Amino acid sequence: MKKSYYIIFVFFTGFLSNVLAQGPVNSADSALKKLIELSEIVIKASKDNVTYKSIPASVSVISSDKLSENEIRTLSDISAMAPNFYMPEYGSKLTSPVYIRGIGSRINSPSVGLYVDYVPYFEKAAFNFDFFDVKRIEVLRGPQGTLFGRNTMGGIINVVTTSPMDFNGTILNLSAGNYGTYSVNAGHYDKLGNKFAYSLSMNYLHNDGFYTNIYTGNEVDKLNSYGARLRTIYEVTKKITVENIAGFEVSKQGGYPYAIYNDSLKAAERINYNQYSLYDRDLFSDALLVKYSGNNFDLTATTCFQYLADLQGIDQDFTADSLYYINQEQKQNMISQELLLKSKENRRYKWLFGAYAFYQAFDNEVDVDAYKSHLNYVKTYDHKIDGYAFFHQSGINDFIIKNLTVTAGVRIDAEKDYLNYTYDRTLNGRYAMLADTIYPALRSLEIIPRFALNYRLSASSLYAVVARGYKTGGFNSTFERPEDLTFDPEFSWNYEVGIKTPLLNNKLYADLAFYYIDWKNQQIYQTVPSGRGSMLKNAGHSVSQGGELSLKSAPLNGYEFAMSYGYTHARFVSYKVNASLDHNGNMLPYVPRNTLSAQVSKSIKVNNSQIIDNIRFNILYRGNGEIFWDEENSERQDYYGLLDAKVSFMRKAVQFDVWARNITNTEYASFYFEALGNKYVQTGRPAQIGMNLSIKF
Repeated sequence: MKKSYYIIFVFFTGFLSNVLAQGPVNSADSALKKLIELSEIVIKASKDNVTYKSIPASVSVISSDKLSENEIRTLSDISAMAPNFYMPEYGSKLTSPVYIRGIGSRINSPSVGLYVDYVPYFEKAAFNFDFFDVKRIEVLRGPQGTLFGRNTMGGIINVVTTSPMDFNGTILNLSAGNYGTYSVNAGHYDKLGNKFAYSLSMNYLHNDGFYTNIYTGNEVDKLNSYGARLRTIYEVTKKITVENIAGFEVSKQGGYPYAIYNDSLKAAERINYNQYSLYDRDLFSDALLVKYSGNNFDLTATTCFQYLADLQGIDQDFTADSLYYINQEQKQNMISQELLLKSKENRRYKWLFGAYAFYQAFDNEVDVDAYKSHLNYVKTYDHKIDGYAFFHQSGINDFIIKNLTVTAGVRIDAEKDYLNYTYDRTLNGRYAMLADTIYPALRSLEIIPRFALNYRLSASSLYAVVARGYKTGGFNSTFERPEDLTFDPEFSWNYEVGIKTPLLNNKLYADLAFYYIDWKNQQIYQTVPSGRGSMLKNAGHSVSQGGELSLKSAPLNGYEFAMSYGYTHARFVSYKVNASLDHNGNMLPYVPRNTLSAQVSKSIKVNNSQIIDNIRFNILYRGNGEIFWDEENSERQDYYGLLDAKVSFMRKAVQFDVWARNITNTEYASFYFEALGNKYVQTGRPAQIGMNLSIKF
């Protein structure tokens, strides 16, 4: 660890010395303008057109420029860039959990909501998708259930893609790097007259894999994926607009890069398993928005559909022996409908009313071979969930005193959960049907309130929030005992205070927030008694508390600086597994105690050159830790840092980049789990280098 810090220090000081030697060539006006504009960005996830400065919540906004500068291509790449945000690298696009402020879930439904162009992503199997055509990412920390409902206890990730109303032209991006990595994405954005606009964007990504299986001599995680997005906007009348956004991704991936963890060496052994593993996924989403703008109100009807089909084949023992192999196939169809009626902006009293309904259907088949036991079993799940909600939010400006805004909201959420289950077994050639069951529906009715205060003081704002969060209960897809078939809902109360303020003549913008989360009935990941699979059980009581600090600055000509730090202290308060096993006081697993990012950028204008107009240097440091991997807190990953850098050369509409990720080749564990009496680890990706070519015309 000390060596890594030394290398970071040398690189950082060398970078600054080189840049400083260029002298103050460029004006800081553009950087200052970006800081000022930041506070006026309308947060789309707020639903009531609240600006970044005015929203009473801890928010991170990552623009398209920052996504490009830092080579952010998936959600996991923004870990630590948004404070108290962590997404472990699972080893495939399957079941990619997200943790915000310690709130998260490894299996079953997520505890953090994801929306991409208005479409809710209910399944974590859809979370890890390839970024292209992305305008910005909004991360709202804290429960967002009043406006978004189920399973948003930790917060909301809102991905906003580029609209042809914001940009017209064509973009072509080419990228290549080591490990056989290359990608191509292109987009065309255009307006036809004053009433119709459209965009079409496409993406292709390939890599040869980053991890070698010594049993075969081949990489285990080779990836091919491609996708496209079509967006159309039609102004029917001056008051009615119809917009449709459709996109798909097809991904074929090897997996999984897990190795046995050696306790004596405190390190992972080499990947060594004998049966080919894979993860294939088809993902399609569509959002249809019909907007009516009246004299005193706006009405929006949003219809969303998502189809997900995936197939995984796993050498479940991850050894050179033929012990267990699992084939699992899943299909999901989801449709949702929201009606949102809200008042016009710039009024003392703002209000919105909404109604929401959804239907989600799963077909899941799990086929397991236990070779040495001469056992094969097939489990099928016909799983359906439907629900509806009504919600309201009111906001009053200049409440009692000038510049004080009070916001109150409530949501009523109702849901039904159905499961049909079959279990076929063949043991030593003898077939038996062990279960063919239709379980009684699980029903829930929840009330989700939220109350917030926001006080504007000159260009600053202070806020306080009290909000309730909840996550639905449900059926376990894997269970071996009747008492493990279902698990109960979990609940939380979030208390938060914060300030957003410019400093130093608008050269520095600061966000500071503190929070306390009281979490009851937490759904905890556990291994089933046989060790072949996992399930959810309810713990007792947990608490997460901490804070976030974000700084953005343009201190000198041509420089930009951004820093974020998050601290989370998340622990079990009351959780007894059994009479002899007590986890009270232990830290929650998969939750980094600290997240840190620091970015420095420098733009240099090149005069009297026919080849280059500008050069931009960018360096990013991201740190996570300490992370406990198990409830006993017996295994952990200490704090680690990753250093990335990029140099960009620009000439009019052409940009050429040279980039590097994990420059110091820092070794760390990105994922850990226990099964079949073994401990398994996935290590983080090694150092990567590459280059990009971007053309706009």
